[in-house]
Amino acid sequence: MHGDPFTSLLSLVNVRSEVAGGLAAGGDWAVRFPPPDRIKFFIAARGGCWLRVDGEEPVRFEVGDVLMLTAPRPFLLGSDLSLPSLDAYALFESAGSPISTVGDGQDFFMLGGHADLDSACGKALLESLPDIIHLPAGSIETDTVQWLIDRLVCEHHASQPGAAFAVTQLAQLMFLHILRGYLAAAGTPMAGRLRAVSDPRIAPAIRLMHQSPGHGWQLAELARACAMSRTVFAGYFKSVAGVAPLAYLTQWRMQLAERALRDSDTPLAALSESLGYSSESAFSIAFKRVMGTAPQRYRSAARAQAASTTTPALDYAGTGADLALAPAQPPTD
Repeated sequence: MHGDPFTSLLSLVNVRSEVAGGLAAGGDWAVRFPPPDRIKFFIAARGGCWLRVDGEEPVRFEVGDVLMLTAPRPFLLGSDLSLPSLDAYALFESAGSPISTVGDGQDFFMLGGHADLDSACGKALLESLPDIIHLPAGSIETDTVQWLIDRLVCEHHASQPGAAFAVTQLAQLMFLHILRGYLAAAGTPMAGRLRAVSDPRIAPAIRLMHQSPGHGWQLAELARACAMSRTVFAGYFKSVAGVAPLAYLTQWRMQLAERALRDSDTPLAALSESLGYSSESAFSIAFKRVMGTAPQRYRSAARAQAASTTTPALDYAGTGADLALAPAQPPTD
């Protein structure tokens, strides 16, 4: 892994994205969505509405805004959230197209999609994010995300050489810019992986652990790199990352191991040594303690799952014109 800690984290997260559908609405309306099994994102291309995730306060969603929902909880979109709501699943099933229309479809139009993250590292990142990330219109990051989603749609429909590669890179950039926008707007994010890799005071220690995970780092070395005493460094690191420095190192090693076990044929002995363990047995014990399963069993299960599934393509149907972010007229059935 090279580069800054944020880069190495995103390299492991390996975000994959789908642009999944659109909603045009007019008049008085409300639509209830089931708990998502993946990260959901939306961009409002026309008008505005309210959004309420169960257990949260309502959020106003205006034209040009970007929303990302990270929690598997039901949510409601509508002009008035007190109205009887339509079921989103039934609405989109009956639409016969990727764009569903409620009422006359004249007042509001949004584009939506999903994002998937690799398991362990993605889970650690999600745990440091709020349930709702709301980027208001007009910011640099919001404008960039809008452009990237537009390009995702175009790449899908253009069928040009290298389209699959372009979609992967664009999805990763979209996720990066949403995170940047959140960090810029949040002030002090909640403790966790994202805050740790973006905190300048502990950046030297994080960088050392990311670049040389196999080194036998000691608390004194890491504190010295950050120009802090051991006590101050340990306390501050835990307040930012949510875990102690050496626990963070163990987690990082296990996430690197997870990727290697899934994506390479590196022998366990070589992998153990590269991550700083004195023996394959010591590595296996650490991996099972953190990941809940033995390394070889994890590798076999990951290979079996990969063999039985294929990476989904963008599931928009229709033409690129159907999916423009701000069409002259809202789509109709």
